[in-house]
Amino acid sequence: MGAGLLAQTEKIAARRAVALSVVVPCYNEIGGVAELYRRVTAVCREQAGHSYEIVLVIDGATDGTREAIFELAKQDSHVVGIDLARNYGHQIALSAGLEFCRGQRILILDADLQDPPELLKAMMAKMDEGFDVVYGQRLKRQGEGWFKRATAALFYRLLRKMVDVDIALDSGDFRLMNRRALDHLNAMPERYRFIRGMVSWIGLKQAAFAYERHQRFAGTTHYPLKKMVLLAMDAMTSFSIVPLRFASHLGMIFGFLGLAALGYTLFAWIAGSVLP
Repeated sequence: MGAGLLAQTEKIAARRAVALSVVVPCYNEIGGVAELYRRVTAVCREQAGHSYEIVLVIDGATDGTREAIFELAKQDSHVVGIDLARNYGHQIALSAGLEFCRGQRILILDADLQDPPELLKAMMAKMDEGFDVVYGQRLKRQGEGWFKRATAALFYRLLRKMVDVDIALDSGDFRLMNRRALDHLNAMPERYRFIRGMVSWIGLKQAAFAYERHQRFAGTTHYPLKKMVLLAMDAMTSFSIVPLRFASHLGMIFGFLGLAALGYTLFAWIAGSVLP
């Protein structure tokens, strides 16, 4: 093996030698970036010592989030900032972070801190029982109005009935995965990605972790009803044959209507009922 290739191999091996990665998509979260960094750093040091990284994916932020993350990365080598060219959306931003991260265990977290990073200790203990994925399952949703709670509940229940994958109720992207599960996830070629459905689809040993979701630390939600509907459409087209079956049935109906119209036209022409 040549010296250059050996050096590259050692570099790749060294890059993977991290016990824990925390991947966080960030879009206009300037009010909470500092608190996010403080709390995530504390739990990472508690659980992994210095063998960790915090991967913050900047999803086209325009409020100073980008500059704040770059400053954190300058001050702390454990912070990695990934700057996307524009706002691609939560799922693609998350996918970018998951492709880049190098941990043996990976925690997916939202920047709004509604999913407490302090739950990592208990999730790690659950994974130590032999699970590949430990996903958060919400018992309560603090700080959210009745409309948000109702639409979220409707979203998860309709989604579960529509898709052909067993997606746990009231579970988002908040989860801990091991490297084996992540490698399976990253190998999937889907362009329109629905991470929680994809993780459910890969199988392996998965366990629910019940918790109470907290109130957003700062700012406003970036997932209004419109984005939830678009996410549901991505999920249904990726993991369900219902849209395809509906399109097929609709095509058959219009085909029969077209044949009926053609038959009527021919009959009218033969009977001489056509206008000159």
